[in-house]
Amino acid sequence: MAAAPVWSVDPRTGKQREQVAVEATAQEVDAAVRAAHEARHALADRGVRAAFLRSCADELEAARDGLIETADAETALGPVRLNGELARTCYQLRAFAGIVEEGAFLDVIIDHPDDTATPPVPDLRRCKVPLGVVAVYSASNFPFAFSVTGGDTASALAAGCPVVVKAHPDHPALSELAAKVLRRAAARHGLPDGVLGLVHGFDAGLELIRHPLVAAAGFTGSVRGGRALFDAAAARPVPIPFHGELGSLNPVVVTEAAVAERAEEIGAGLAGSMTLGVGQFCVKPGLVLVPAGAGGDRLVKSLTDAVSNVESGVMLDHRMRDNFVAGVAERARLDGVESPLTPGAGSEHTVSAGFLTVPAEKLTREGEHDLLLEECFGPVTVVARYTDETEVRAVLSRLPGNLTATVQLSAEEARGQGRGAELLAELTPLAGRIVVNGWPTGVAVAPAQHHGGLYPATTSTSTSVGGTAIERWLRPVVYQNTPEALLPPELRDDNPLGLPRRVDGRLER
Repeated sequence: MAAAPVWSVDPRTGKQREQVAVEATAQEVDAAVRAAHEARHALADRGVRAAFLRSCADELEAARDGLIETADAETALGPVRLNGELARTCYQLRAFAGIVEEGAFLDVIIDHPDDTATPPVPDLRRCKVPLGVVAVYSASNFPFAFSVTGGDTASALAAGCPVVVKAHPDHPALSELAAKVLRRAAARHGLPDGVLGLVHGFDAGLELIRHPLVAAAGFTGSVRGGRALFDAAAARPVPIPFHGELGSLNPVVVTEAAVAERAEEIGAGLAGSMTLGVGQFCVKPGLVLVPAGAGGDRLVKSLTDAVSNVESGVMLDHRMRDNFVAGVAERARLDGVESPLTPGAGSEHTVSAGFLTVPAEKLTREGEHDLLLEECFGPVTVVARYTDETEVRAVLSRLPGNLTATVQLSAEEARGQGRGAELLAELTPLAGRIVVNGWPTGVAVAPAQHHGGLYPATTSTSTSVGGTAIERWLRPVVYQNTPEALLPPELRDDNPLGLPRRVDGRLER
């Protein structure tokens, strides 16, 4: 039986552009994983890894025009957005190169023998080593930053782990082109093509997660798809870590004092955040708790005015468009739900932005309105109008895990007066990033960043953005009473690699 073709599709028209590949067979997945496994020794040298990551960024920038043109043809995200995303991707690659060179990620700890301790301490030397081959499952909504060239790939390579990427069907041509660019960078440093494998197809994705030589996996996508892969990773004869980013509602709480002070500003800011990228950001605010009354009315009017000026947009593919239209319609039919600005279908290929309102009281108990507490991917948010703080607490207590949680405070509340601190305490158990007087869209690539959360936002407590993302692909090893001549150079007393480390409880630089 012939392998199924993989087509590049234009989301603006729904028409096929070109056949770019065929779906990988089980034998081809096996070959890609085995090539990656053989390539792991080539990544052992940190200097080579750092140089390779910088070359990846250089080669991507050199190929920018072709990459952007292909990405726009397959995603309809537009050159401005895509150029910004590619710049972020290159910055991320170079940032990981710096992390590799510094070496602190190895977490070197040395404890010399101490016979006076109870119990006595032997010679113990600890550092982190790469897990092995990492499977990366690309996201649809970030064709550079969470795909072949994205953070999972960059952090895994930085850790010393070869990667096999399962391409997303929404941008297969870009995936092929990006993989060629990164392999070109690998060749500059004598690294084999196997350091970055690429496969297409749903079945190939399942074969990949089940392959015995795959040591860990990273995923960004839907709850349904991510949970299926997570379960497959756990069901293996040897289970492996699965770092999945699945779905997030990203709640926002607006206080009465905040709407009294700046209702119009908050409404306009919310409009910009929930419609950014046609509402296809994983941190889009999907539920906003707003006080009933005059201040809340002003916010809703401002939101209506701002969203009314947003043009209809093309989603990443027609399946997502259909799911959005159906999801909005199902939510709008619920008792008590109103549509001040109705979201849904635009033209044949587009969607229009809008929002729904509902009394917060309907979300305080289990029932059909629980649908409003689930992510709806696309340019829509739910504004829940609350009458008192008890309703706010009741709604928050029913929310699943999230990537972000946001609170809009007045100037006085931000100075520590009123409920500011109490609200932060209520939101902290719900999310991995707490935003105050801002909006969650826009995830800075920075050392302190955490892009993760509680299930179903993520399947682990790690981050997929920022320097500490490298920790997902490492494991600690301790050498006990090991002769100096047999120790890896990272753990020798003379510190030949000049690594930051902690020796006998003291931090050394």
